[in-house]
Amino acid sequence: MNGSLERTFREEWGRVLAALIGFLGDFDRAEEATQEAFAIAAQRWARDGTPTHPGAWLVTTARNRAINRLRRERTLAAKTRLLEVPHASEDQIETSTFPDERLELIFTCCHPALATEAQVALTLRTLGGLDTDAIAQAFLVSEPTMSQRLVRAKRKIKAAGIPFRVPAEHLLAERLAAVLAVVYLIFNQGYSTRSSGRALVAEALLLGRALAELMPEQAEAHGLLALMLLHDSRRDAREHEGELVLLLDQDRTRWDWTQIAEGRIVLDRAVTLAKGGAAGIYVLQAAISSLHVEQTPDWHEIAALYGELARLTGSPVVELNRAIAVAEELGAEAGLTILDRLALEDFHYLHATRAELLRRLGRTAEARAAYERALALVHDEAERRLLQRRLGELAVLARNPAAAHGG
Repeated sequence: MNGSLERTFREEWGRVLAALIGFLGDFDRAEEATQEAFAIAAQRWARDGTPTHPGAWLVTTARNRAINRLRRERTLAAKTRLLEVPHASEDQIETSTFPDERLELIFTCCHPALATEAQVALTLRTLGGLDTDAIAQAFLVSEPTMSQRLVRAKRKIKAAGIPFRVPAEHLLAERLAAVLAVVYLIFNQGYSTRSSGRALVAEALLLGRALAELMPEQAEAHGLLALMLLHDSRRDAREHEGELVLLLDQDRTRWDWTQIAEGRIVLDRAVTLAKGGAAGIYVLQAAISSLHVEQTPDWHEIAALYGELARLTGSPVVELNRAIAVAEELGAEAGLTILDRLALEDFHYLHATRAELLRRLGRTAEARAAYERALALVHDEAERRLLQRRLGELAVLARNPAAAHGG
């Protein structure tokens, strides 16, 4: 498949499948029809060229294939929604605009009746078009396990009668939070695995753009998209020759400044929408990320934003990040005062952060103990190597205490 066809398919998959699910009310039948339509398109478009309205072409073809299959199975009489549809031909392509039902599909996939892992799998399969094996690999489970999750999720939707619609106004805020959390979970899964997770990051950005487009007045939808754009802009600088590079040590020339500019435009939109009400967790995180890419970060403002985020979330991990910002502004001792109050004994980032601050203060023996504790808890190999390098550097500091900075 050439690049143009592949790009069109990527952009249209979720829209076409959403239209078919809305039309048929059945995930499996809709997916089969959509796959058939894309297979037909791959052959015909390569020969005849891409149609003027590729989305409408795909929806019409998929719908026609589904109708013809139902007729062949002689079950059309039971499908009252289809009774008035005339016999369909693949050559009868409507060019009218079809309603975009991706928003209904996102809320269906992320319904609270489904377990989180099922929400994630179904969102990636239906909106992103990832095959089961790719999703399984991304989340480090077997293909049969992921396949079962998808099957159970679809059965639950059918058995529980989960509606294919955007929730009522009084339920929207709560349900939107769940949708945004699923998209951010997908992004973080890809971002944390660095170069091997690029596909998941791309999926999350695609979903984030769709949400911002489909819910243009929701500040948090724009906030999440801005956050992901700003984080992902630094992807090429996060590793050097296979080794992890911390933010303050990264080569800024390797950052994607076009994407940073886009992220800030989206953030401005989110902040404007949030005016008159408190900023949500994604708008706050995006604002923090934007400040981090300044030539000289405003650590006082970053610490204040982390304070507001901690108030909203009650998360000790957010407090840990506030401690880092406070240490940059006021010195390592001030940061340690916050860290020592946190109940994160089994969290390796706490010990790694303590070790760094203790190193700055020249308290080498305590820093060594903290690095060793972090090493005992870490699982990521690149992070392990980084901690080992830091631990090795303590020997140099022991011989030359003046090399430690901060205090």
